[in-house]
Amino acid sequence: MTVLYGNTLSQTLKEEMKKKIDKLGEEGKRIPMLAVILVGDNPASQSYVRSKEKACRSIGMQAAMIVMDKNVTTEDVIRAVVKCNEDPDVDGILVQLPLPSHIDQQRVINTIDPRKDVDGLTISNAGRLVLGQKGLVPCTPKGIMAMLDSIGMSDLSGKRAVVIGRSILVGKPIALLLQERNATVTIIHSKTVDPEKIAREADIVIAAIGVPRFITKGWIKEGAVVIDVGINRVDGKLVGDVDFDSVEQKASWISPVPKGVGPMTVCMLLSNTLEAYERREKEYERKDRVRSE
Repeated sequence: MTVLYGNTLSQTLKEEMKKKIDKLGEEGKRIPMLAVILVGDNPASQSYVRSKEKACRSIGMQAAMIVMDKNVTTEDVIRAVVKCNEDPDVDGILVQLPLPSHIDQQRVINTIDPRKDVDGLTISNAGRLVLGQKGLVPCTPKGIMAMLDSIGMSDLSGKRAVVIGRSILVGKPIALLLQERNATVTIIHSKTVDPEKIAREADIVIAAIGVPRFITKGWIKEGAVVIDVGINRVDGKLVGDVDFDSVEQKASWISPVPKGVGPMTVCMLLSNTLEAYERREKEYERKDRVRSE
C-alpha cells in the first residue's frame, strides 16, 4: 500500500502555476484574477474562502473577495455575478456554496459567464462535460483525475471503476471523466442492491457519500486504488468516507483525509482560473487580429 498524498502533488502543481504567473508579471502582462462571492456568515464557508484567497496569493494570482450580508436577495447576488462577468480583469468567478436557503442557488450559478465558471457548475459547462467537449471541469473531479495521472493511470482502458455517490459536485462528473479515459464505470448510490459486491470488482474506488468510515476492507479488491473524497468531523477529528486503517491493508494506493483530495480541489480552482485566463487572452488576440485585418 502507498499513500497518495494530494497536498504534495498540489504543491508541485502550484509551483508550476506560480512560474507561469511570475513570467506574466516579468513581461508586463495582466495577472489572472479570481473573484469569490461569499454570502452570509457561515464559519465553514468563511474558512474555505480564506483558504482560497491564501492559495491565490501563494502563486501570485489576484483574488477579489466579495462579501455579502446573509439577508441579501437572489437578485442582489445575481447583480454581483453580472458585475464580475462584465469586469475584464476577472477571469474566474466562484460563488461559495451553499448559499442561504432563501436564495435561488441554480439561478445564481447559471448567471455566471461559462468562460469564467471555474467551479464548472453552469448548465453550459455541465453539458460540455456530458458531450465530451472542452470546458471548465468541476474542481474536485479534476483533482482526482490529476491524482490518477500522478500514479501512471492516465489510460484507464480495461479498468473497472466504481464511484460511490451520485452528487452533481463529485459523483456524476467524475464518472464522466473516468469514462472519457475509457474506464468501465458503475455508480453506487443509496438504492443500489448489494453495493459491496459491486465495489469489490473495481480496480478504482472513489468514495464520495459523506458518511464517516463507511467503506471498509470488505468493499475493496486486493490491489485496488482508493480515492476518499469524504470530509467528516468525528470527535473533533477529520475523517473520510473510507475506514483508512482497514482499507489500507488491501489497497495498492489510498488517499488520506486530510491531505488527500482537499488540497487538490483548491489547486484545481487555481488551475481552472489560469486556464480561463489563457483562453480569454487568446480570444482577445484573435479579435485584435481581425480588427487589424
